Amino acid sequence: MTTLLTFVAQLLLPVAAAPLLTGFVRKIKARLLGRRGPALLQPYRDLARLLRKEPILADNASWLFRGAPYGAFAAIWLAMTAIPTVATTTSPGLGLDLIAIAGLLGLARILIALAGMDVGTSFGGIGASREMTIGALAEPALFVAIIALAIIANSTALPDMSRAMSEGVGLRVSLALALGAIVMVAIAETGRIPVDNPATHLELTMVHEAMVLEYSGRHLAMIELGAMLKLVLYLSLIASIFAPWGLARGGGAGDLGAALGLWLAKLAAGGFVLAVFETAIAKMRVFRYPEFLGAALLFGILGVVFLYISQHLK
Repeated sequence: MTTLLTFVAQLLLPVAAAPLLTGFVRKIKARLLGRRGPALLQPYRDLARLLRKEPILADNASWLFRGAPYGAFAAIWLAMTAIPTVATTTSPGLGLDLIAIAGLLGLARILIALAGMDVGTSFGGIGASREMTIGALAEPALFVAIIALAIIANSTALPDMSRAMSEGVGLRVSLALALGAIVMVAIAETGRIPVDNPATHLELTMVHEAMVLEYSGRHLAMIELGAMLKLVLYLSLIASIFAPWGLARGGGAGDLGAALGLWLAKLAAGGFVLAVFETAIAKMRVFRYPEFLGAALLFGILGVVFLYISQHLK
């Protein structure tokens, strides 16, 4: 029974919590700007409204345009299941490690980018070009950070990393640099300020929104839910590696409940920090993306270098 509860929790709860986290971030940002803001449950209402609508398709839309929202969401969901959210023992992620998770996120990005170019609109082409540019700059930084974490934990599997970090590895400069690299990659991959603004439709600034302008109805609902789930994924990833406290290790329902509450608290803390950060910083120009993600790559490389030096000085 405990195994079944853990499986269901790590499979379904992230999808259920994703709209709530998005609503929470929007609410905090509105409050910081002196506005009332939308209700916390407004993302659920928006998704329900879109799911009730029939999608409108362009005449030249292919099967790729129809299937990309479902394929991208499935890839993100599968990657999410491999992240230990409430327990480190039983995960429905089929043994996926951090490298496979990065590959699944890249697959989701490629599907949406191809769908954006499928109908041949100028906005879709612009968004797809910018999205793939961000991906080409973000993935090297992510993989270098993975290397640093794998050296410390002797594994690329997230449950092993969580156990290694919870057992105590001390304060290391390499860990701080890897955290900085992953946070910067997460900001770029989830389309948050300063890289992208999920609330804008301005031609000169939008990236993700430009690719999905032609979508409507349930197709748009799957894309929006996938974007919300990706934010939960990155926050859960950071929490499971750098703050793995409270994860259940084969305990009973009480341990799972406590771990679930702590996971939700970590998501809320991450969402609050994100809202404050986005309120305090401005959107950067498109041509400055390489500088931002280049700094993330530099952090990852320095983390590996410092780790190598520290191990050979012992």
